[in-house]
Amino acid sequence: MNTTIIYIKEGKRKSTVRRWLGAAVLMLPSLLLTSCSDFLDILPMNEVVLENYWTEKADVTSVVNSCYETLESPDCLTRMGVWGELRSDNMRLGANVPNEINEILKENLLPSNPLCNWSRFYEAINRCNTVCYYAPKVQAIDPNYTEEEMRANIAEATALRALCYFYLIRTFRDVPYTTQPSIDDSQQYIIPATPFNNVLDSLITDLEKVKGDAVRRYFTDDSANAYQNSSKITRIAIYALLADLYLWKGEWDNAIKYCDLVIDFKRAQYQEMIDREGNVNNIALFGNIPMILEKPVGSTVCGNAYNEIFGTGNSFESIFELYFGSTQSQQNSWITSYYGNNNNTMGRLSAPDFLAKDVSIGNNSIFKKTDGRIYESTELTNSRYAITKFARRSVSYSTQSVNSDKDLNLTASRRSGGDANWIFYRLSDMLLIKAEALIQKGSEYYAPAFTLINTVNKRANDVTSTTRSDTLKLADYSDSKASMEDLLMAERQREFMFEGKRWFDLVRLARRDGDNARLISLTSRKYIENVNAIKIKLANPDIIYFPYAKSELKVNPLLKQNPAFDTGEDSELTK
Repeated sequence: MNTTIIYIKEGKRKSTVRRWLGAAVLMLPSLLLTSCSDFLDILPMNEVVLENYWTEKADVTSVVNSCYETLESPDCLTRMGVWGELRSDNMRLGANVPNEINEILKENLLPSNPLCNWSRFYEAINRCNTVCYYAPKVQAIDPNYTEEEMRANIAEATALRALCYFYLIRTFRDVPYTTQPSIDDSQQYIIPATPFNNVLDSLITDLEKVKGDAVRRYFTDDSANAYQNSSKITRIAIYALLADLYLWKGEWDNAIKYCDLVIDFKRAQYQEMIDREGNVNNIALFGNIPMILEKPVGSTVCGNAYNEIFGTGNSFESIFELYFGSTQSQQNSWITSYYGNNNNTMGRLSAPDFLAKDVSIGNNSIFKKTDGRIYESTELTNSRYAITKFARRSVSYSTQSVNSDKDLNLTASRRSGGDANWIFYRLSDMLLIKAEALIQKGSEYYAPAFTLINTVNKRANDVTSTTRSDTLKLADYSDSKASMEDLLMAERQREFMFEGKRWFDLVRLARRDGDNARLISLTSRKYIENVNAIKIKLANPDIIYFPYAKSELKVNPLLKQNPAFDTGEDSELTK
């Protein structure tokens, strides 16, 4: 196995990326390069001992940076979108659809589909493992690298690793799991898949150990670099990830506890803004929760929440998102290719009619005509609804008196490039994760769960004390757990559509139900052809997960294919 250390120049900083060449399943990182001119030096490993690199704090920092850079790669971003959204009821084909996307949209998912390949995620995992392994060694020899900094770097890498594994288990269920780095030829990484629940438990245990070591805030809110508070792992980001992990584990009280920690942090942050600025016109309390207003105080048009959360990014409500600045060489290719941009209104994917049609005339079962989220996130283009969430830089419209699309007076500007951030967690996540956990605790918790759901809904419908009345009523849903769950799932769909969450939501629902009935009922709404055949296929309990890629089965004989995809052809691969 050939190993090199490669130094890459990126503006004013020098980041270090390690390259191990070998099979993807062995979790060996590959190289991220922007251009051939970026090379400063290439040193073969027979000339440089690996440990000679890990000698100072900057070495650790640069590899931590490379963990983020791997997640920002087109391979990772595409899979975050495909794995978390494509099979759901939120998406149908758009324009110039690649065959691998079209086949998944038709539920014709095969192990030969390249989007089943997980190698890029394991590259990120191995980089995180490497940081956790070498950081203590560097701290022992570099007097400028404090123990506090070392622990913060390990917490950062541990959280990024947990996020990668969380994507993998939600997509494939059981996956090869290791926290050991690949650093020499003597190690063997042909390992069997670890069961979903065991991986989930390990991720929680690891994060519980390091959560207190993570940086709480990198910069003060009035700093020009404050965007990094939500574009790097912080203690608050770890709390958010733990809340989600506990939700999947079914530990409702722990999920609620970590949601509350994040919500309390946002309350304190809002109070800091009030103390510093005296008045904040674009944020208001909904109950006791600060949310960005769709229509700021003094404004007559909506769109402000979208513009801050998705247009500018790193908003007050943000907890963790990947940052794509306009000057960065690596851009958000998922948005530009699959949702569209200024030069390509219709991306490779679009929204199904039932989600977006006839909202403004009050004839849509998902959205009320005052709900700005649908107008912000879709656009009718040649009889199909283009996805505009993230693709638009700004939007402005009015829902004061809407009876047709024309009444909206909607104007919008699109991005010309791929500088849209990709959001993992924001304040709405915490409200709806907490609401879901409360519903699972029993009927005595339905009222506070409803309040949280309604907070998200009220902001989207521009419901404040000076505008209009609530659009949701507790009495319409509190008669049963199923009704409350349906309300929760509907609000999650409205709030997070196209953010890479919907299919995972449906998988979580099916896991909790013990069957795929509700998943099938919801997902089948988008299909026009072969509906019954697709419903029959989706009834298989194993099919809600993706198959292992052919390439992985070839190099790792310990992997056993998902039974839903274990055809004769796949069986031959393991012989």
